[in-house]
Formats: sequence, C-alpha cells, structure tokens
Amino acid sequence: MKKLILAAITLTSAASVFAQGTVTFNNRVAGLGTTHVYSTSPGTATLQGNGAADSPAGSTVYGAGYTLIGTVGGLAASSTFSTLLGAPGAGAAESSLVASATPPTTFRTGAAAGNIVGTTDTFLNIPKDAAAGSFEMVAWDNSSGLYPTWTQASAAIAANLIQGGRSAEFTLSGIGGDVNLPPNIVSSTPGAGVQSFAIGIVPEPTTAALAGLGAAALMIFRRRK
Repeated sequence: MKKLILAAITLTSAASVFAQGTVTFNNRVAGLGTTHVYSTSPGTATLQGNGAADSPAGSTVYGAGYTLIGTVGGLAASSTFSTLLGAPGAGAAESSLVASATPPTTFRTGAAAGNIVGTTDTFLNIPKDAAAGSFEMVAWDNSSGLYPTWTQASAAIAANLIQGGRSAEFTLSGIGGDVNLPPNIVSSTPGAGVQSFAIGIVPEPTTAALAGLGAAALMIFRRRK
C-alpha cells in the first residue's frame, strides 16, 4: 500500500513539473487584433511591423514583392509552418528564446490568408502563471518536408535554403497556468503583442557585393564607349 501511495505522489510531482506556461497562439482574434505574415520575392527586405491591413493598423508598407501566405503567388498555407519562441521574463535576450513544445501550426487561406491555424502553445522553459514572458513568432517554408521543426528550419534559413523569418520580440503578461488563462499574442493596443512580418531569403553579402561590382563595371564600360 505504501508503495502505491509513493508511486502516486511521484506521478503527481512529475506531472506538476511538466505542467508549464501556456499562450494562445493565434494572430487573428475577432475584436482584439489581427496581424499577417507575408512571403517575399528573392532579395526583398524581410520587414517587421503592422501595416494598413492590420488591426491596429501600422505604418509599415507591404507593397510590391510581398504576398500573404496562403494566397496565389505566395507560399502554400498547408506547407508553411509557424511556432512561437519564448523565454521567461520581459525583455529576455533573443538568444534565450526557445521554441514551444507544441508542434508547429500552418496557415489559413481566403479572407484569413496570412493568419495561422490557432493553437495553444506550451513552454517547457516558462513557469505556469509566470508574471511575464518574452516571445517571437517565427514562420518558414516546409514545402520540401525536410524542416518540420524550428531547430531544423532555422539552420536552413541561415544557409539561405528556404524562406523564413521572425517577428519583432514582444512581451506578454499573465502567462497561462493553474490561475491565469493563456494570454493572446495579439493586442488591441498599438505596438503591443505580435506585429506583422515578412519572411524571405536574403542574398549572402558576397553575392550582393558581386552584383554591385558587376553593375558598376557595366556602367564604367558604357561610359568609355
């Protein structure tokens, strides 16, 4: 009997250790806020910040070269993945942010293009009911099926193998747990919560430099003719 009681206590303690902070991962929440994620043409800047189509609206311009994920000409909704990175406390160093333990989600289409399929993300590094946490939303192209996790995708993005990117860092208060409900990542307050962003492939500096030198050489050659 004592062994059974000890085993039950051990299991309960283990469950409490793994019960961690939660966040509502959805960038389209009626009455609260809507942000978007865009794909870009090669070499186009990977912008961050809310634009005119967002709520609350911002001043970032997503014009030519930017396409909402899930629309024709952009990345496919079903094979573009997204997750949250997080760390305990406000203003945490970006290098300390860790991907949530919840599997990545995908994007929606139609009027909800640029928006993810909402989930509740659980973090093994953020205590439940924590006063605050620091977060970034990341997204990447997994049409090849080779990059199902952020760990794999981030290496591919760094090597310019796939489109990918991240939002600006933001802080959420009252992390979900036993007392708090999971907070939403969007906010009706301008500048708060997750902001829109664009993912892409940025040319390597050497490639850009060579292109610039080539253009300069062509101009000199034309002037001499």
